[in-house]
Amino acid sequence: MARTKEFDPDAALQAALELFWRRGYEATSMADLVDRLGIGRASLYATFGSKHELYLKALERYAQAGHTRTVRELSRPGPALPAVRAVVRRFAAEAAEEPGRLDGCLITNTAAELAPHDPAAARRVERSWDHLETLLHAALVRAQSQDELPADRDPLALARMLVVLMQGLRVVGKASADPARVRDAAEQALMLLA
Repeated sequence: MARTKEFDPDAALQAALELFWRRGYEATSMADLVDRLGIGRASLYATFGSKHELYLKALERYAQAGHTRTVRELSRPGPALPAVRAVVRRFAAEAAEEPGRLDGCLITNTAAELAPHDPAAARRVERSWDHLETLLHAALVRAQSQDELPADRDPLALARMLVVLMQGLRVVGKASADPARVRDAAEQALMLLA
């Protein structure tokens, strides 16, 4: 008879996500994961595979949660441009405010730590950025069709600029103790949508 798992894989994945997010991939050892998740090394490997596979699963979970929230924010009926502004301002607030400012964004952290030398991590980062860009592009196209955004503006180029800005806000917010730096940059970029 097969043994049943003595732990909740979903809760373990969430705990791993939080540990990786706080410490980074390289600074998190298998011993740290075993200790934090409260499961044996063999169970961890049997359920999630290697540390790298566990990290990629945690990264996917993180990205999915963020995209679900952004979809909800950008797909509300009514004017689209205020929703785009609200999403950018949320990213700025999250980047500039405690708690969590020093943890940054797991996608951005992965881009800096792993993407330059880890193709699987780089693909997931790109996929996340592509998804965010698609969401912003669709909202900006909608804004343009509702005469909220001037006809001479390129919604795709604006969406790309906003993705770069939002990721940059996360980096600067993590490194700078001055929240005005992040907020002011976001507000200046939003003037391009007028």
